[in-house]
Amino acid sequence: MKTPTQITFFESLIPLITSGKKTITIRDKSESYYVPDSQVEVFTLETDKKVCDVKIVSVEPLRFDDINQGHAEQEFLPLPKLKQLIGDIYPNDDDLYVITFELIH
Repeated sequence: MKTPTQITFFESLIPLITSGKKTITIRDKSESYYVPDSQVEVFTLETDKKVCDVKIVSVEPLRFDDINQGHAEQEFLPLPKLKQLIGDIYPNDDDLYVITFELIH
C-alpha cells in the first residue's frame, strides 16, 4: 500500500485545522494507511483546494463504542453530535482509526 500524501476535510473544518485547534480525525480502514512522521497535504473535500500541510503524529485503532468526550473535544463537537456524524459517514463500520496530526507552519 502506497503511503498517502493527501487528506481531505469538509470546508467547514478548515478554520479549526489551519488554526491548529483540530488535531485528530476519525476515519475508517480505507483511510488508515497514514504513516506517523509523514507530511501530508490538506485539501477541501468539496472543492479539492489545498489549504495547508500537516504532520501525521499517530494512527490508532478505535471502536465506535469507544469514541469518548476527549475525542469530541479534539473534534470541537459535542459527543452525541460526533457519534451521529461518524455513524452517518461510516454506517456499517465499528472498526475506526484516530489519526492524530499537527499543523506544519
